[in-house]
Order: sequence, then structure tokens, then C-alpha cells
Amino acid sequence: MHCLELNPIFAIYLPLSWGQLSRRIQPDEMPMNKTILVVDDQAHVRFLLEKVLEPLRNQGVLVVTATNGQDALTLVQALHPQLIFLDVMLPRMDGFEVCRQVKQNWGMQEIYVAIVTVKGEETDERTGMAAGANLYLTKPFDPDQILRTAIEVLGVAV
Repeated sequence: MHCLELNPIFAIYLPLSWGQLSRRIQPDEMPMNKTILVVDDQAHVRFLLEKVLEPLRNQGVLVVTATNGQDALTLVQALHPQLIFLDVMLPRMDGFEVCRQVKQNWGMQEIYVAIVTVKGEETDERTGMAAGANLYLTKPFDPDQILRTAIEVLGVAV
């Protein structure tokens, strides 16, 4: 295993063959895994989303989690996920600002952002969509819709 430490909070372990350990890995040799970032400050919500997305791991999809907005941005920069499931009410930076930063300030329009939140007012949804979200879901969410969204966005079969 190779450990990619992003900061004192996050470490990602990637499997490497013994042959790769004896030499420096070139960027074109890195596997092109599809990545989903789950951002929620509540452990039980992160756990549920990870369980819903578990069937995608067999298709080589990496699911990574963050508990606050700042760490989410760090992971977006490091991993460039194809899909983000993003809560709104987060410590250190709210989900609307995370989405705005990714989509508008950094210009990462190719990243699909699905906001998943308890904030179900029409004004909240408008704020999320204006920030650049592709989808706005309210909690409690439908697990089947979460999985369908991931399958469609990543183009994988389960």
C-alpha cells in the first residue's frame, strides 16, 4: 500500500504492486480511477452514503469522505473527483461556498455536484443551483436515487 497524506486529517491508501515500489511512478502510469467525494459533518450520513455507494467499489470507484468545507476543497484539489455529494451546513465553510469555489472560482465545471441537505426551502435550492450545483436533493434522501445518480454521472454498470 502507498499512503498519500493530504494533511494531518486525511490519508489515502492506494494499492501498488511490488514492482512499482522499486521505482518512481510516472503520471501516465497512475490508474484512472473514478472518484466520489462525500462531504457531510454527520458520521451516520457519511456512513449511509458510503454503504449506498459500496456496489461501485467493484467497478474501481474510490469513495472518499470529508467532514468540513475546507477539507472538501483540499480533497477536490488533490483528487479531482468526478462527483461530489455535498451537505450545506458544514463547519469551516458551508456547502454553497464549497460549490461556488469549485465551479465558479476554480472553473471545474466537469465535476458533478449533488447537494444533499435538510435545507429544503425553495430559496435554498435556488442558492445551491446558482452556486453551480447540478442536482439538489433533500434529506432524508432516497438511497436508490443516490446510486442512480452516481451510476449515470460516472458511466459505470453495477
